[in-house]
Amino acid sequence: MTSFKSFVAAIAFMVAPFVHAHGEFFIHDAYARATAPGAPNSAAFMVLDNQSKVLKRVVSASTPAAKRVELHEHAMVDGMMEMRQIAQILVPEGEQVTLKPGGLHVMLFDLTQPLKVGEHISLTLNTADGHSLTKQIPVKSVMAGMKHHNKEMHANHE
Repeated sequence: MTSFKSFVAAIAFMVAPFVHAHGEFFIHDAYARATAPGAPNSAAFMVLDNQSKVLKRVVSASTPAAKRVELHEHAMVDGMMEMRQIAQILVPEGEQVTLKPGGLHVMLFDLTQPLKVGEHISLTLNTADGHSLTKQIPVKSVMAGMKHHNKEMHANHE
């Protein structure tokens, strides 16, 4: 039995850098989008996993990598796809919500420096119940699904 416990502990240690949790609320597969030279803004994407028995509400986010951070969604408004700030991201009990390009995401405005592939940034999510989750997330190149959104993102949010 001791070797099984050691095996489980080793697996937990290996997985720990990729999953961050508070109680039964997890962040995984998180990353920030790398920026082109001179681009003032970026975005972060992830999976929010609520294994608790209560609705979780993410109400804000922050990072030292940006002067302003907002929760955003893409929505159809008057026949046009538009990115807009939202007050919260709801994660129902026992469910996952995916933040991805072209959908829900965390917007990073006025970056303190360009985000380069291979680097990491610290990102904190705050919930309505007063908890916060902080995770070091990698910076990745994100092209698929973003080509038609990049101009809109920079034009509408500078």
